Amino acid sequence: MSDAQASTQEEAAAPAADLLERIRRHRRHTLELLTVCALGLVPWTVLLAMTLPSVYEVRQWRVTWVGFDALLMVAMAATALLGWLRHRAVIVSATTTAVLLICDAWFDVSLAFGTSGVWLSSVLAACVELPLAFYLIRRVMSMLSLAQWPTAKPAAADSSSSSSTRQPARPDA
Repeated sequence: MSDAQASTQEEAAAPAADLLERIRRHRRHTLELLTVCALGLVPWTVLLAMTLPSVYEVRQWRVTWVGFDALLMVAMAATALLGWLRHRAVIVSATTTAVLLICDAWFDVSLAFGTSGVWLSSVLAACVELPLAFYLIRRVMSMLSLAQWPTAKPAAADSSSSSSTRQPARPDA
């Protein structure tokens, strides 16, 4: 191997190492932020449980529910369109749709307690909304398992091994 090739390989390895370190640092900061937020929600949730009234008259009920269902419809349509186009953003759209479906099931059932509509809401949640949400989550997880993560070594440094035998490096390692 010539000195020029060795120098090129060393230069290529430095940006890859910097990239992996930046990914690790961003991951750590994100996890720290989420941990602080989760811990901060504990006293807030206790405060709400102790101070919110059990009955509250709501204004704009129709606008709220129609707006939420319109948002759910847009998320589903975006997921379908991105899926048909085979665009990788389908992962974000499908995850968003799944979360909205879970929220819809929760609010439908919890707000129908004490009314005759609780049975219909429960059946829709158990037979339609939650199964579809969990199906979308399962599909997203399978798509993520197929994702190619950046390799620990640049491809030029390991040209002797085939790409099918090289294991991808995990950015969270």
